[in-house]
Amino acid sequence: MNDLTDKKFIITINRECGSGGGKIARLLGEKLGVKVYDRSMLDSIAEQFDMTIEHIERVKAQKTNWWSDFCQFYKQFGAFSHTPNDESKVTPIKLYNAEAELLRNLAEKESCIIIGRAGFYIFRDYPNALHLLIIAKREARIDRLSKKQNLTTEEAAKMADNVDEARDTFVKNVSGSSRHDARNYNLTLDVTGLQPEKVVDPLISYIHFMLERIFKNRN
Repeated sequence: MNDLTDKKFIITINRECGSGGGKIARLLGEKLGVKVYDRSMLDSIAEQFDMTIEHIERVKAQKTNWWSDFCQFYKQFGAFSHTPNDESKVTPIKLYNAEAELLRNLAEKESCIIIGRAGFYIFRDYPNALHLLIIAKREARIDRLSKKQNLTTEEAAKMADNVDEARDTFVKNVSGSSRHDARNYNLTLDVTGLQPEKVVDPLISYIHFMLERIFKNRN
């Protein structure tokens, strides 16, 4: 297996709530020796908009007309560099553009793994990007959330449904497509019944194979 340390690549990982996709992404980051960017990177976005991360996540979950929002953004071009702490003035597309700009800047500097953030759409035209979707049966996701968060089955089910609905809405708003559309990804993996640690090594082999093929075809 060839060394990828001298290559620059991007791996985006979308996941269903409770699937363990976040843990898988972090383990992959450790194995590959690259940084993993997730919800914590919203700190800089929150500072830019003078909002809390919780406010930002609520805005991203809003159901909105993508095209209308997109047009509004460009009519107010430049305004998103600083917006008062008012959720009504901050729209999902503004947050998407801010996140996309930040992620592209990060990816220009180094290889990285991006969890969520509509990464598959942001980097859809990047030839050195791989896009993964991690899914699992609903019952398994609820069971994992219940144990991890110390929740009742009903509480875990509500959490899984609410989080997935918010993620679905955000991706639909910014990309116009479903985040479950397999055509958005190089690989969709059902990890039902599998521990994250058991998934990582096969994924590493797949990632190496695909990236080697990408870089070979580019030479």
